[in-house]
Amino acid sequence: MTISVKEEIQAVNRIFTYNGAILKVIFENGYLSTAEISQLCHVDTDLKVAFVKTSTGYGFAEQQDGSYNYKGATVEHLKLMRKELGNNVQIEVAGGVRTLNGLIRVRSLGVSRVGATATKTILEEAQNRWIDQEEVAVDVC
Repeated sequence: MTISVKEEIQAVNRIFTYNGAILKVIFENGYLSTAEISQLCHVDTDLKVAFVKTSTGYGFAEQQDGSYNYKGATVEHLKLMRKELGNNVQIEVAGGVRTLNGLIRVRSLGVSRVGATATKTILEEAQNRWIDQEEVAVDVC
């Protein structure tokens, strides 16, 4: 018996939501074409998955120059995902966000969560940038 990706996600999501949990589907965008990412976004939207994540943050992919490395989430992928996902599906980014400006940038693209190993650096940048300033509201939509 062969089970499709959609059927597998549907079965897991059903179990999760029945038990009051939410499902996060991890794509590994570095290994996928834009058509595959788009298709997965539609599947996850149809199934009402809570979150999709760009990758585990550990995948290495062959680059155009033939090297293997991990470049993290790309702006192009994030724009595509936000465009193709329903409004009720949130995006988590993994890899590539190492600065406060990077964090602000991905939030402006519709990312809800960021998995960053540079959290300390980002928080220090925020503190240094806004220390002794009045509190302000920032709209990143």
